[in-house]
Amino acid sequence: MTDGDLELRVAWQRHVGTDRPADRWYESIVARHHEAHRHYHDLRHVRWVVRHVGELTDGRPVGDLGAVVAAAFFHDVIYDPTRSDNEAASAQLAEGALRELRWADERIDQVATMIRGTAHHRVDDTTTIDTAVLYAADLGVLAADPAGYSDYVRNVRREYHQVTDAAWAEGRAAVLRSFLDRRSIYAPVLGLDGWELRARANLTAELGTLVP
Repeated sequence: MTDGDLELRVAWQRHVGTDRPADRWYESIVARHHEAHRHYHDLRHVRWVVRHVGELTDGRPVGDLGAVVAAAFFHDVIYDPTRSDNEAASAQLAEGALRELRWADERIDQVATMIRGTAHHRVDDTTTIDTAVLYAADLGVLAADPAGYSDYVRNVRREYHQVTDAAWAEGRAAVLRSFLDRRSIYAPVLGLDGWELRARANLTAELGTLVP
């Protein structure tokens, strides 16, 4: 077991469950993130999201840290680049798993709602701190150093290998603009001004490579 594997297992046991059904679900999540078509949305991504959740909540009170961590594990558990319902399907799977683990309905609903929201990651003044943390953790890669950001873009493109270069450029440019047009990529309540600046710089630079 690598340090990264241990890090994830410890987070799962601390926040989601420790019994045999919980172990089975953990192994199922790990297996799904090893699917051959995943090049960015793999176990490394889960590790970074869970790690960012820990960093963003260190010294910052949240409503239900366990729910945020559970959402981090499940948010891309179903991932098929040819489908548009991955988030909804992942939320549904999470609901079934957490119900089996005897989580309270209210917590299950919170996890599922956060996962569905990762389809767009939209934040405003009404966004809860828990949701803000999950979205920021998932989008942390946008604020990576240029090399890390380029690695992310390259691996996402590999996941969409079936898409022509022209269609990729058009679709990707639309996604980039949707983020750049927002008042905030990361919820202001988190105070991630440095992340915001780096993310906008990365997105703007990539957009310049797609649009003549």
